[in-house]
Amino acid sequence: MSETLAAVTGNIGTIGYGLAAIGPGVGIGIIFGNGVQAIARQPEAAGLIRQNMLLGFAVIEALALIGFVAPFIYPK
Repeated sequence: MSETLAAVTGNIGTIGYGLAAIGPGVGIGIIFGNGVQAIARQPEAAGLIRQNMLLGFAVIEALALIGFVAPFIYPK
């Protein structure tokens, strides 16, 4: 059991970032998918919808960057 655990410890940061990238990836897909639907339903509000989409994208992308940096800050 300890041999398997020792073999995985070198890749904990990589595994952590891989898992941390799943959430923002899904979130970005949902934001842009719903944004395109909203613009298609109400084209006159395209500017406001696009602005809110990009704001949401920036917030979610920040979560991905935090997931990338966290393994380097807290290595073990």
